[in-house]
Amino acid sequence: MSTTAAKRGAGRPLKNYTSFGQSVRNSLTMAYRGLLKIRRTPEQLFDVTLQPILFTLMFTYIFGGAISGSVSDYLPVIIPGILVQTVISTSIVTGVQLREDMEKGVFDRFKSLPIARIAPLAGALLADTVRYAIATLLTFVMGYIMGYHPDGGLGYVAIAGVLVIACSWAVSWIFAFFGVIARTASSVQGISMIVLFPLTFLSNAFVPVDTMPGWLQWFVNINPISHLVTAVRELANTGTVGPDLAISLIGAAVIVAVFAPLTVRAYMRRT
Repeated sequence: MSTTAAKRGAGRPLKNYTSFGQSVRNSLTMAYRGLLKIRRTPEQLFDVTLQPILFTLMFTYIFGGAISGSVSDYLPVIIPGILVQTVISTSIVTGVQLREDMEKGVFDRFKSLPIARIAPLAGALLADTVRYAIATLLTFVMGYIMGYHPDGGLGYVAIAGVLVIACSWAVSWIFAFFGVIARTASSVQGISMIVLFPLTFLSNAFVPVDTMPGWLQWFVNINPISHLVTAVRELANTGTVGPDLAISLIGAAVIVAVFAPLTVRAYMRRT
């Protein structure tokens, strides 16, 4: 290559035409990078380790007697609610960290590597599923220590955990989209909380729906968080599969179908 041609090509990102298999391998490598970041900065796990413990203790002992008459009677209600609220809230971190990496120019450096352009985004989303799994496990363990013994059995509890992780991964595409289009990490967190806060608290996660005002019950009954909490309760507490499980899975599929292309398209434009 001549000197002129080399200069003309300098500074341009390498074109990479990767196969599907290579894209998967690159994405897994980037997911491993995300796990290494957690190992080097373990404080990133504070939200998925401390939040389930603190929320379970506070909500159970503050509201248990008032809502269900006793702590033991409230645990089958609150543990599924805390599980969904904690893991869904954890998915906000996906968008925040994505925005931080983009601000630091990390993704600009990735463009010079012969890897699939989608790999950094896909890897970040895959790595965060480990965070969801940790939060799920700790919530059930904390509930068991406090006296929660789900009648559904270990198998249905595991299915309930996988359901929450899958739905949280789907929701993380929404926050990843915010992370790509927002200007700062703080704005991503602010927007995400505005979206998520009313959805989690205006649901059946913490109190029975029939105790709410009639004008509010209609929203709670159509709230997707309520359907997910009900599905988890049915699986863990009684070992049954109801229509709320199907509604939750369909809702997760719709979110991915809508926000995954939007996020990928916005990400490709920005990077």
